[in-house]
Amino acid sequence: MKKKLLKSLVELTGNPISSGILRHLSASRLSKPLIKTYSKAYKIDESIMEYPREHYDSLQAFFTRNLKSEARPFNTSPEILISPSDGQLSSYGRVEDGHQFTIKGHTYSINEIFMDEKRASTYKNGWYFVFYLSPADYHHFHYPADGTVINRYALGTKSYPVNTLGLTYGDKPFETNYRLITELATNYDKLALVKVGALNVNSVQLYSSSKDAKKGEDFGYFSFGSTILLFVAGGSHFSATIQEKGSIHVGDPIGQWQQ
Repeated sequence: MKKKLLKSLVELTGNPISSGILRHLSASRLSKPLIKTYSKAYKIDESIMEYPREHYDSLQAFFTRNLKSEARPFNTSPEILISPSDGQLSSYGRVEDGHQFTIKGHTYSINEIFMDEKRASTYKNGWYFVFYLSPADYHHFHYPADGTVINRYALGTKSYPVNTLGLTYGDKPFETNYRLITELATNYDKLALVKVGALNVNSVQLYSSSKDAKKGEDFGYFSFGSTILLFVAGGSHFSATIQEKGSIHVGDPIGQWQQ
């Protein structure tokens, strides 16, 4: 019963009242007794956490935990694109008909995601990857390649869920939710990381405004379960190397540029 209640709390809809209650409860020291139950309910691998469970003073602190430095190794070869997060690679492929891709029966337009046709044009006929971070996952995001941050901006104001239910029955949350977009210029192509907020507009946190992007570097985190859309510019010598959708970790190779 306690597990079911906890899961229901974490997986609440985007209602502003319920999400506000969840936000304040999870950040309170009163939530500390829930950490053990949370960890067991979601089968958290505590062996790779930076600190033991008892170190965290609130459910929120535990949710946004760091990992041990050696927990997520990655390929340092510059031509290899790596996963920016843990979670589920729920979809990937080419951006079709120049500007569209489909997830859970919904067709999305990159023009709507970027809310600017000129900005979106960089990624027409390119590649997209969708990473869903559940309550069980490590919630930090890392740079998938070396490069320079050339744009960083926020769009949207809503906060609907981005889990399977939200994607299936929601109002295209990738086009409407609050999202923080970071665009990188690499030695090969431009990349865009679209970090989609869930439950509240403050759910995406960045560490700094530095323009240096170092492959594998942790540069922010989600306060609640969320999603990352990664776009690779069109017209390039890039191809996906990952073979199937499913569980993925930060640093796992997902694609490669031809030399």
